[in-house]
Amino acid sequence: MAIWNLGSINADMVYAVPHLPGPGETLAATELSQFLGGKGANMSVAAARAGAHVCHIGAVGADGRWAVDRLTEYGVDTRQIAEVSAPTGHAIIAVEASGENQILLFAGANHAITTDQLGQAMSQAGAGDILVLQNETNAQVEAVKMGRELGLKVCYAAAPFDADAVQAVLPYLDFLILNEVEAAQLQEATGMAPQDLPVAQVIVTFGADGARYFDTNTGENQVFPAFKVKAVDTTGAGDTFTGYVLAGMDRGLPMPQAISQAMRAAAIMVTRHGTADVIPDLKDVQDAIL
Repeated sequence: MAIWNLGSINADMVYAVPHLPGPGETLAATELSQFLGGKGANMSVAAARAGAHVCHIGAVGADGRWAVDRLTEYGVDTRQIAEVSAPTGHAIIAVEASGENQILLFAGANHAITTDQLGQAMSQAGAGDILVLQNETNAQVEAVKMGRELGLKVCYAAAPFDADAVQAVLPYLDFLILNEVEAAQLQEATGMAPQDLPVAQVIVTFGADGARYFDTNTGENQVFPAFKVKAVDTTGAGDTFTGYVLAGMDRGLPMPQAISQAMRAAAIMVTRHGTADVIPDLKDVQDAIL
């Protein structure tokens, strides 16, 4: 089986700051690092490092060839990544000592994915494969419709959150993952709590407080506490969690086991500075003492 990820690819410019800047504040950073990032790239790397076969569908500019090479190095199938005239997407990330962050995104090539490119990639998917997407690319509705028609398990990570974007894909989803704030925003927009959504499986994450899983077909509702670690950078932790959950699903793990493994991966991730480049592999996760 395979995971098909219609996902963003960014250069992450990470600035260490004494505190997150307020409105109108000019703040001197103490350190600058560049990493491979983008929610899509992060999820692809996480799922690949968790043992899944991941095919990334995306786009970069001529300035982003290094990112494609990096994804390939990390075990991601990059044959469906196009090079376009737009510059590669990037993120400016401010991280304070506690690990909290603020992120400014520029979409760039992530919004230059054509329907033809998407169709060519999806024509190689097989029934039972997983399709995942996030709200950092264009062509989301076209992708979920194709996925449903082809018999894929369609998954959506609802970030960056936009109520209209989620509602546009909601009728086609089999699996939805969102954080506590996003779940509240979606409930306000739709009038439906997570367990009432027309989606078979829903996970709501609560950061340091863990996650809750809903099987809306059976009414199952299970809480997964987070592992207690000293966080230094929370960037990419949610993407790591999602990639590991999807890889567990792809490998046939029961959902509780897939989520527990993903919780371990996310706990390790927040103890590291960086994004896709520092996502733990499966051996790290299995061997970690938490």
